[in-house]
Amino acid sequence: MSINASPPPSSPSPEPRASRRELNKTATREAIASAALVFLRSGKLGSFTVDDVAAAAGVSRRTFFNYFSSVEAAIASFTQTYLDAIIAAFKERPADEPLLESAQIALSVAGSHQQLTVLAEVFALTQDPQLSRFQLQAWDECSLTITEVARQQLPDDTDDLYIHTLVGALVGSCRAAFIVWFQRHGTNTTPESIADLRELLGATITQIRNGFSA
Repeated sequence: MSINASPPPSSPSPEPRASRRELNKTATREAIASAALVFLRSGKLGSFTVDDVAAAAGVSRRTFFNYFSSVEAAIASFTQTYLDAIIAAFKERPADEPLLESAQIALSVAGSHQQLTVLAEVFALTQDPQLSRFQLQAWDECSLTITEVARQQLPDDTDDLYIHTLVGALVGSCRAAFIVWFQRHGTNTTPESIADLRELLGATITQIRNGFSA
């Protein structure tokens, strides 16, 4: 007698693995950015050049410009990396979850302690108009991406003004958290200081959720 056995359940498809080429590109980008940060730690912006950073990273000047348009852009990449982690965590939240709750959870889990520490250090070391432009560009690009995610999660008839105001409040409040953190701690990036920054980032969402009485 034949037995009609059910086929075994299909296993989930494995996550696509990055190619060696992609890994090498990521490593090169990180080496350039890290070299720029080392120079920034030891001197002011303008005291080192693209050639200095490229040599320290072990790449050519041409390779440097394949990844970054300037020293400032290389340093600002730490901001972009952290914001990308927040966006990725935000996208993973359930579609039916309230937007502010998704944002608060994303801020609490996104990025490693090391990533946040480096970003805080970069923020503290880059109180310079030249670098501010690149930092603002990273935050602006983050706003655009979160706006698109919000459009997908909110009802189709949600007013554009509501979406842009909400996202603007979210992103602006996160930047405000870094400003307040810097006022409290300066260039101090001890674990306690970074824990305070993480708490401030979470508290910004609570502020928006509760509204302002004044």
